[in-house]
Amino acid sequence: MATSSTPVGTLITVAPTGAEHAKADLPQLPTTLDELVETARRCEAAGAALIHLHIRDADHAPTLDRGLLRASVDAVRSETDLIVQLSTGGSVHDPLETRLTVLDAEPDSCSLTCGTTNFGDDVFLNPWGFMSDLYVMAQEREVVPEFELFDLGHVHALRRLIDTHGLPFGGTVHVDFVTGVPGGMPATTAALMAGVAMLPAEVTSWSATGIGRGHLPIMAAALSAGGHLRVGMEDNVVFARGQVVQHNDELVARAAELATLMQRPPLGTEAARELLGVKDRRTR
Repeated sequence: MATSSTPVGTLITVAPTGAEHAKADLPQLPTTLDELVETARRCEAAGAALIHLHIRDADHAPTLDRGLLRASVDAVRSETDLIVQLSTGGSVHDPLETRLTVLDAEPDSCSLTCGTTNFGDDVFLNPWGFMSDLYVMAQEREVVPEFELFDLGHVHALRRLIDTHGLPFGGTVHVDFVTGVPGGMPATTAALMAGVAMLPAEVTSWSATGIGRGHLPIMAAALSAGGHLRVGMEDNVVFARGQVVQHNDELVARAAELATLMQRPPLGTEAARELLGVKDRRTR
C-alpha cells in the first residue's frame, strides 16, 4: 500500500438499510426518504462521514429506480455534509445493465464489487466486463469508487482494473473488505490481514465490514491495523446478545467511541472528502 503509517483519524461509513432485511421484520429499518434523511442526520452527528445507500420503493422493496435514487442523493446532500455513496450492487436479482444506471443519480461515490461471489443461497454477479464498464463510467463521471472485496481473489481483480484503466477519479484508491458473508471470506482477523497484505501499492486507504457476529471482531482488527470502519443495519442488526439495534446511530456511536479510545477519532466530513478525493457537488 502507498500509505504505510497509521492514520490519525478513522473514516466511519454507515450502511443503514441494504437490500436483504425486510421492513416487516425490522420496522426501525430506514426505508422511506424521510427515514433516510433522519438517519443521515443522526449518524453524521454520531461520527459518520460517509453514507452507503440502498434505496427501497413504496412497498419497502429494494429498487434501482432512477427517480428514487436521485431524490435520495439530493435529499441527503441538502440536509447533511455526508459523502453520499450509492450501491451499484442493488439486490442480487438486479440485472447488470440496470446497476450501471446508478451513476445517473450523480453520487459522490459508488460501490464497485471486484468479483462474483456466492451470497448465501444466491450469487452476487460481478463479471469482468461489468466491473470494467463501471470503472470507466465512474472515471468519466468523476465519481469516486469504493472497491468492495468479498474474497481474496477480488484483490487480484482490483490489481487488474488499475493496470487496465489507470487510477480512478480523484487519484486515490479506497477499498472495503466485506467479511462474513456466507460464501465469501470469513470475518476473522487472519482473513482480513491476508487481504490487507495483498493490497496493491496504489491503495491509499482501506476499511472493513464484519457481517453479523463478525461486526465487533472485525472492527477491532481493522482499527488495530490502521484501517477504517463500516457499520450499519445493512450488515448487522444485533447490538449485543439479546439486544436488537433500534437505530443506526447506535452502531456509529459505538464505532466512534472505540476509534476514539484507540486514539484515532472519527474523521469529519471535510477530512474524509480529502482522504477519498471526492468532488464537491454540494450547492448549499
